[in-house]
Amino acid sequence: MIVMKFGGTSVESAGAIERVARIVSSRLKRSPLVVVSAMAKVTDQLVSMGQKAAAGEGETALELLRVLRELHLQTAKDLLGAKRSASLAPRLEGYFSELENFLRGLAAVRELTPRGSDYLLSFGELLSSIIVADAFNVRGLNTTWVDSRQCLVTDSTHTRAVPQMQQTRERCKKKIVPLVSKKKIAVMGGFIAATESGVPTTLGRGGSDYSAAIIGAALDADCIEIWTDVEGMMTTDPRLCAGAKTIKRISFNEAAELAYFGAKVLHPATLLPAIHQNIPVYVLNSRNLKSTGTQITAQAPPSRDTFRAITAKNGISIVNVVASRGVMVHGFLRSVFEALDRHSSPVDIVAISEVSMSFTMESKRLPKALLSELEQIADVACEDKQAIICLVGEDIHGRPGIAASVFNTIAEAGVNIRMISQGASEINISFVVQESDVPKAVCHLHAQFFPGTRKIATAKKSGATNGLAQRRRTNGTAIPGGMKRARQMKKPLLSLGPSLQVN
Repeated sequence: MIVMKFGGTSVESAGAIERVARIVSSRLKRSPLVVVSAMAKVTDQLVSMGQKAAAGEGETALELLRVLRELHLQTAKDLLGAKRSASLAPRLEGYFSELENFLRGLAAVRELTPRGSDYLLSFGELLSSIIVADAFNVRGLNTTWVDSRQCLVTDSTHTRAVPQMQQTRERCKKKIVPLVSKKKIAVMGGFIAATESGVPTTLGRGGSDYSAAIIGAALDADCIEIWTDVEGMMTTDPRLCAGAKTIKRISFNEAAELAYFGAKVLHPATLLPAIHQNIPVYVLNSRNLKSTGTQITAQAPPSRDTFRAITAKNGISIVNVVASRGVMVHGFLRSVFEALDRHSSPVDIVAISEVSMSFTMESKRLPKALLSELEQIADVACEDKQAIICLVGEDIHGRPGIAASVFNTIAEAGVNIRMISQGASEINISFVVQESDVPKAVCHLHAQFFPGTRKIATAKKSGATNGLAQRRRTNGTAIPGGMKRARQMKKPLLSLGPSLQVN
């Protein structure tokens, strides 16, 4: 059995869904299970509807709903024909009526809770998966629609729910295994789930990949295929560097590191269930039926290049915390880490010196309450519009001179480094630069470490020297070269129920 996940751009239109049907047909001998995202941009539209309704702009929200309704009904008609789509329409209209009632109620109370947000965003996956399942049947595929909320069990952490693997495994075996034994193709929505008592939850934005991996692990699938709109994982973002190349083989550890530090092809948590069950994952291009893409396995052949890939994570803030005079150092550090824990604040990079600490977080996830609490014990400065650049490769710390080559390249590009992280992980070198410097930095690094790509003119030496000279200090706070990355304080980064927990 294989699990095949198709992203929003892969089901964005009738033509795209036609391609998906052909791809699934080519895998029939391998007993496919299909997981689909909402149609492209639909989740964003649902978010916008919720925001408008919660702000009291009920009519604007309902107008957006009318556009969404027309999109789905027209797509169904294009795929199924007038007669078959007319028989499906009442089922779709039931969801649209339910959504309309929710938006009207939201406009009245003017408050969108996390639980309400999960309920709202679930409609995108429900609608797309129902249309895809019917389109498959019309094309001769023996398909059954399955409600993901009856299979994927999570805790009640709304908007970022944590899967409960034991319960999910039991539900999947009860609901899906009988379908597979009858040669039926189960089609289900990604991203959405429910608590054990049936309250709708979601795994967070981009969580359809994660859903597929969880289902694959629960059913002991032979492999998991992630179908998207690019030819696998790339050596860097092709939008930044035209010379980016497809990576044919990559290890779980390398791929997970790239996903966490900004690679858009995979949800950061996708690989955790696959790692636990040692299930190979393929990233493939749904616009190319013969795509070979990228294979992700526990071990990968050594790369001919120094690194496997380079990625960048934008939208980062640096927070500099300097102990107030008279505070004991050990008490200061304990207080900062406890504050991070209380606010459930996941940190990317941490730098600690005698009486100061600097850390990075996604700006959108940096709580103002955390900053206020830290200001009670220290001087706090926050810098936005930063980015983390991450170079990933197996055993890079065992090769002398790599760090020097990286930072010399950045210096030649005239880019100033704000923080550096090397040592916490054996497979990456990470550093922080201003967001505006990301394209220049990434292109220079790619040209240096991936031979055969287009070379780039180097920056003036004056700018390069300044970049290296200033990389160790931020707003008067010493930033030591050896840093520790801490994604979550005290609690594990992600818990997948009793059978899988990753620290």
